[in-house]
Amino acid sequence: MSTAPDQSPPPETAVGPGPVVEFNRVSPRYGLKEVVGMLFLAVPMLVVAVVLAVIFNELPWLHLIWIGITVVALALIVITLRQARAIGYAERQDDLLIRRGIMFHRTTVVPYGRLQFVDVDAGPVDRMFGLASVKLHTASASTDANIPGLPRDEADRLRDSLAGLGRANLAGL
Repeated sequence: MSTAPDQSPPPETAVGPGPVVEFNRVSPRYGLKEVVGMLFLAVPMLVVAVVLAVIFNELPWLHLIWIGITVVALALIVITLRQARAIGYAERQDDLLIRRGIMFHRTTVVPYGRLQFVDVDAGPVDRMFGLASVKLHTASASTDANIPGLPRDEADRLRDSLAGLGRANLAGL
């Protein structure tokens, strides 16, 4: 089944065949924040490698180190940005779906009735980018879920919505 060239592709389904689920993506600033954090480690390593290669110019193999650091850093930037774009969440009637992964797709289903509490975390770097993370704590310690990189107002809205849905579905048990 193919789509006409002027039509957008159909939205992705959550898990296999079934109803189509539209996922909300995290902020594009989340990918930028992760890249900046990675560069705080890569740039000093690159500077040290270049300085060593210049000081010990008679050892040509030292140039391979800074070239390797540059190639790895560029590959990690591309992977990090794609991983950030792959994170999404969907609020359904009875549960919340969280998906992530570019090569290995992972979808977590969190039933509202299992929610115990919802945290919104924003560290100093997150606040610089206007972001926050929503952490869901469930009755099972192994199924706690996290949605990073949400704009702060969306994180607060999602926390309030999930807390209300968790109370309503817990009361129905």
